[in-house]
Amino acid sequence: MARFIRDLELNKPTEFVTFVMNDYLTKNKFKPYNYKGEEVFRAGDALLEGFKYIKWAYDGSNFHFEAWMQGSFGGEMDLEGFAGALQKKPFKESILAQFDVLLQELPNGGLDANGQPVPIPVQTTDNTKAAGSALALGIVTFILGFISPIFCIVCGVLCFNQARMGSGSSKAGLAKTGKVFAIIGVVIAIILWILSMAMQFA
Repeated sequence: MARFIRDLELNKPTEFVTFVMNDYLTKNKFKPYNYKGEEVFRAGDALLEGFKYIKWAYDGSNFHFEAWMQGSFGGEMDLEGFAGALQKKPFKESILAQFDVLLQELPNGGLDANGQPVPIPVQTTDNTKAAGSALALGIVTFILGFISPIFCIVCGVLCFNQARMGSGSSKAGLAKTGKVFAIIGVVIAIILWILSMAMQFA
């Protein structure tokens, strides 16, 4: 196995850890998946982003985390190295940001006037920046569709990655708009590339 593996000593309530992890998985579009007999979470696609996998466990004290991407021929890639770097970097950055969320200090909740526990406000995953990035990358992808097919596709991959993350934020509309721009840009790039090839062989 080639996986990004981390163990954190949290010593926090299981309800808190479960809540922030489910929040992260939902906002980043991860869904339960059976991976070769393992119950994990998967997001992404086979064509542009590549599949991303997460597995985690918590025993009330120690938090165990594993993440990887699907490599060539169905193998596993950890989140280091040059191969697949365009997909690995934002994935790893989102994971490290999630560790900060898990390690946040929790205030004491106490009880209200009726003797009920007071809800504790906690920091959760924030993907609004990813939504803004998706819009910017989508516009750039659209422009590059008329200039450079290769750079257009590279930008399109980055845009799809950010759009998937941003679609779970309060600015999901920006992510969707960016994705539409990217799709149009990539289609334009492919059409122009085909026309260019046809003219060379005409």
